[in-house]
Amino acid sequence: MATAAVIPSYNRTEPGSSRLEAASYPESGAVNEVDAHTVAAEWVDAFNQALSGQDPTVVKELFLPGSVWRDQLALSWDYHSLNGPDKIVSFLQGAPEGSRLKSIKIDQSNPTRKPSLAAVDFKGKINGVASFLTLETDVGRGRGLVRLLHDHQDGSKWKAFTLFTAMHELRGCEETTGSNRPQGVDHGGHPGRKNWQERRVATENYEGELEPTVLILGAGQGGLTSAARLHQLQIPTLIIDKNPRVGDNWRNRYHQLVLHDPVWYDHLPYVPFPSHWPVFTPKDKLAEWFESYAHLMELNVWTSTTLTDAKWDDEKRQWTVTLERQKADGKTETRTLHPRHVVQATGHSGEMQMPSIKGMDDFKGDRLCHSSQFRGAQSIPEGQTKRAIVVGCCNSGHDISQDFYEHGYDVTIVQRSSTYVMSSKNGLDVLLGGLYEEGGPETEDADLMFMSIPNAMLKRMHQDATAEISKRDEPLLRGLQKAGFKLDDGPDDAGFFMKYFQRGGGYYIDVGCSQLIIDGKIKIKQGQEIEEVKPNGLLFKDGETLEADEIIFATGYDNMRGTARKIFGDELAERVKDVWGFDHEGELRTMWRRTGHPGFWFFGGNLALCRYYSRMLALQIKAMEEGIMKYEDP
Repeated sequence: MATAAVIPSYNRTEPGSSRLEAASYPESGAVNEVDAHTVAAEWVDAFNQALSGQDPTVVKELFLPGSVWRDQLALSWDYHSLNGPDKIVSFLQGAPEGSRLKSIKIDQSNPTRKPSLAAVDFKGKINGVASFLTLETDVGRGRGLVRLLHDHQDGSKWKAFTLFTAMHELRGCEETTGSNRPQGVDHGGHPGRKNWQERRVATENYEGELEPTVLILGAGQGGLTSAARLHQLQIPTLIIDKNPRVGDNWRNRYHQLVLHDPVWYDHLPYVPFPSHWPVFTPKDKLAEWFESYAHLMELNVWTSTTLTDAKWDDEKRQWTVTLERQKADGKTETRTLHPRHVVQATGHSGEMQMPSIKGMDDFKGDRLCHSSQFRGAQSIPEGQTKRAIVVGCCNSGHDISQDFYEHGYDVTIVQRSSTYVMSSKNGLDVLLGGLYEEGGPETEDADLMFMSIPNAMLKRMHQDATAEISKRDEPLLRGLQKAGFKLDDGPDDAGFFMKYFQRGGGYYIDVGCSQLIIDGKIKIKQGQEIEEVKPNGLLFKDGETLEADEIIFATGYDNMRGTARKIFGDELAERVKDVWGFDHEGELRTMWRRTGHPGFWFFGGNLALCRYYSRMLALQIKAMEEGIMKYEDP
């Protein structure tokens, strides 16, 4: 009887998700001289005529074979990657009231956005014309980007290889920013009126009859960014967090934690990091920034607060939630509120994934815990030695191992399968260079350029990018292999981003630990599962026992759906869909979009994803609250 093929860990997907196939580059060559504005203008005119003619089949002639139209809320109230002209036409024909997108225009508002020659592949061998766009829909406005190439099978006509469209604002419901900013004062005689501070306290505490429309669980980057966007759309929002202070979700993590993403990639909406900010942000500095951000953005946050009960009324379309809040004076109050939306912003991962291994309760060492519970290595008294084992080889596992080494421990890191490794400098230079860097495009333009690449094409580009990073990192990678560390190149050789999107982990952005492994200062135990936890260490399947005073399991996290089950119960957990990994079109599942349960949303991701998708989440909620959109709408 044939046995099922074993899927390598680097190609593993989230349960129920689709394996994303890398797109193919089009058959087109270099374009050296062209009037980019004329090319873009002629295509835009033809596209608008096709839309206004309400004959979707005409649109087909404007797209290359293998093209993709990626859309976020402009064509429907969801996210789509429409792969190929036939799928594009089919989608437009299926719209019950015709295309929601009404027209597009060339955006020339700054030099980055103007039509220009641009490559569509990583190596820069396939050139065409790229242009930022502005767009009008039936209910709002947005932005987009089109990449045009010659169709050599059709008289070298210029056709779209990728088109990206995204809603950015609802007409009549614009953000209270810029020319729409609030006055801040109502001049004139108003007996008994309250000043800003008094109004702020009343709003923050939801005094009297005040009720939040949206309740957000978690005051990390997901909760703060989504609350900031909702606040600017005048949606009453309350964040709750079990920790005593905003930022404690970072403040309480391991001692040496520093963000692995650079500052240009990590800005928050409305208040970017100042120009003196370090390239890589220490976790306590980020915690302070989060706390300041909540104050500056006037976000309503209740810390030391837990949700003790939540019930959804399908008929009323609202929640009844009970909260227990410990106030500044030490007293605990119980509040019952009735939000219409609950956002679970507890991190894109769920509960810690702590393995259950025979003998765990019998360990006699100083500490055995999950990486999320690790606060830092302890100083060792002079003349003593201590041994630490870290199980897991991703960012946290490496950072914790390095922390132990720097405190004088004898450290072994357990690598059960393989890991994608890239150096911070080379990896980030290749992947983020030209977009998120000093002197690079405005953050919103960089976000638009990144999001405009359909994930299947991003995977193809990152296959080339990963090869380039490996070439630059060759001495580092060779040294790791010589030390017995097992490497991989990510899903289908597409590296870091695709591992993150496909399974949420499995990589290390090297900030120093790799050299410690190469030099033998941190030892590797590779390819063996743990048989048993002994009172003084770990017994492995191969019969070897490693002694340890401390054992840390950097073994990742479960799906957010598991956290939802724990907080809200089985009924909700069975209605919502799994989170993360790709759907059949190549979009990330369930996050920042409707979950399957009305009034309930998942929100998470790194700082950049939270910055970008917080707008998309807020627009969906605002549209529902204004009666522009129904939950059941396509």
